Amino acid sequence: MRHIRGSAAIEQPIRRSIVTIGNFDGIHLGHQAILKTVVDRAKDLDGQAVVYTFDPHPRKVLRPEKAPALLNTLEQKLELLEQAGVDVAVVEPFTAEFSRTGAGEFVRILHERIQPLEVYVGYDFHFGRDREGSMRMLTEMGPRLGFSVTIIPEVTVDAGDVNSTRIRQLLAEGEAERAARMLGRPFTIRGYVVRGDERGCSLGFPTANVEPENEVIPAAGVYAGHFSLLDAGDPPAGARLPAVINVGRRPTFGDGRGLVAEAHVIDGGGDFYGRRVELSFSVWLRAERRFPSADALSVQIEQDVEIARRRLGPL
Repeated sequence: MRHIRGSAAIEQPIRRSIVTIGNFDGIHLGHQAILKTVVDRAKDLDGQAVVYTFDPHPRKVLRPEKAPALLNTLEQKLELLEQAGVDVAVVEPFTAEFSRTGAGEFVRILHERIQPLEVYVGYDFHFGRDREGSMRMLTEMGPRLGFSVTIIPEVTVDAGDVNSTRIRQLLAEGEAERAARMLGRPFTIRGYVVRGDERGCSLGFPTANVEPENEVIPAAGVYAGHFSLLDAGDPPAGARLPAVINVGRRPTFGDGRGLVAEAHVIDGGGDFYGRRVELSFSVWLRAERRFPSADALSVQIEQDVEIARRRLGPL
């Protein structure tokens, strides 16, 4: 996939582009429905599937106190777009100056720099300064400029619309499996493994302490999921290992630390210090709680591992 940083960097209009526009935080099932339509139409028309998105999220510039914590890093978003079959991702730097772009000017930029044949957007799409641009305006201007506009209806799961806000709320409640149903995959975070106090080793269950890069971290608790290596080493990049993951403040030891994420790789796997990894949260196992002793905690972790084995399937 070709990545273009800003529409001003487009030297030649993108050939026969089929375009969708939006923030696409999470690349959930609703986003995936739009992307599939765009990718399929690009194939039908011998064109290119193009995503026009923004970084940072507009609210981080316009109303930072109200800005949502993002489900994905930009790196993750671009990888997911590529996996969906997108040919070109145009990532517009969202600045205070760009935020003053009027709706009509925004459509002109889209037309002149990308020259879409067709544009597909979600049902709640707005654009331009103060979100002044409506779907009606886009559908009226598009044909005059030579491109059609199609609205993709919402996708529902568990009797509700799929959207990033709902997924954030589910993760804040520890509802990893329901969030995964809306994402179409388990939620993941990335970061580097850093040295901890090595209490896990003394309990017989060594853990890799991960310093998260993501803004959204699931609720405190214990999860079954996977521990994946992202960089070169042993195990190699791409290795995906089953794990029990704890998110919390380790109340049994009362060390007063903030929220941490630590993963015990089931059946071991190597020395992970300094490695860049991804943690996936597949199944909620239990809430975090204080145990009367380290031995009691060790017994519980052993039970967590056995439950994780069953819930994750063949390892």
